[in-house]
Amino acid sequence: MPICPAPVRSLDAAAAAELTTVAAELLAEHGSATAPELLAVLPEACAALGEDVRSALRPVDTADGLFVLRGLGLDDAEIGPTPGHWSTVGGAGASWDVVLLLVSALMGTPIAWDGQQDGRFVHNIVPSPGYESEQTGASSSVLLTPHTEDAFHPGRAHLLLLCCMRNHDRIATTAASIRLAGLADEDIAQLKRPVVPILPDDAYEQAQQFTGRTAPVPALSGSGTGLTLRFDPAYTPIEDADGTWQEAYRRLEDELARVSVAVSLEPGDVLVVDNDVVVHGRVPFKARYDGTDRWLKRASVRVEGRPTRPAAEDDEHGYGQAALTAWAS
Repeated sequence: MPICPAPVRSLDAAAAAELTTVAAELLAEHGSATAPELLAVLPEACAALGEDVRSALRPVDTADGLFVLRGLGLDDAEIGPTPGHWSTVGGAGASWDVVLLLVSALMGTPIAWDGQQDGRFVHNIVPSPGYESEQTGASSSVLLTPHTEDAFHPGRAHLLLLCCMRNHDRIATTAASIRLAGLADEDIAQLKRPVVPILPDDAYEQAQQFTGRTAPVPALSGSGTGLTLRFDPAYTPIEDADGTWQEAYRRLEDELARVSVAVSLEPGDVLVVDNDVVVHGRVPFKARYDGTDRWLKRASVRVEGRPTRPAAEDDEHGYGQAALTAWAS
């Protein structure tokens, strides 16, 4: 088995078979992973899963805020070629959409965005022609800068799940925990100041709906080992901040780079990251567009009653909550 620099939580063969069988049955019954009727029966399906599955699919409880769920088998030939764009996926890998929905629903509440991938709860992350150098999941030739998922929005996920469908080239997902970074107290104090906003990224085809006041937000919250972060330098107007804040922000970037790990996911692996503690990205690679490129599926989860967000975010009006939809488990 490949060495993984992130903690691994293993599903045994029986638990993995149970999860994939239930997913296949739900898909066969409802015909589509996006069917409202399938979403409606997820709570009942989750409640019926065995204790071994439920225990393995508890939320993140590692010190550094991430783990790899391993043990789900995936047939490379069965899922078909890697699509050239998320919009052409159709039903390819649909049973894995349902697997990821089950995993998400056991960990919390799956959420979706009206303006991203047609409001689907499971996104397909594939390299796409014409997007090679953008700072989105469709890029390939540039480093995808480490970031908090949907950092611009107060309703962003608490947990981010990345399920590997294909990764023949062992392209690494990067992850860095603020809990492992060493920052001076002075820098922490600077970065707790709400100085500049974070803007929505280019993956939102309907970005015009995110209008209104772009409120400045702090990059760091909490204290000591309880630090959390809200971080997306590619969409942060850093140049608008004062020099002292900019210097502290650059040191934060350097520290996150220092503690970053590179996780080369295997087919069937699910990387789970605490979106309040860990930033993630991806190393550059050369896309072939021949049906064999890297392919991930992504889900976002909120966890009820999780006290990791600043109270001030409850009153943040920079972007409308109408952009966010949730299936309540």
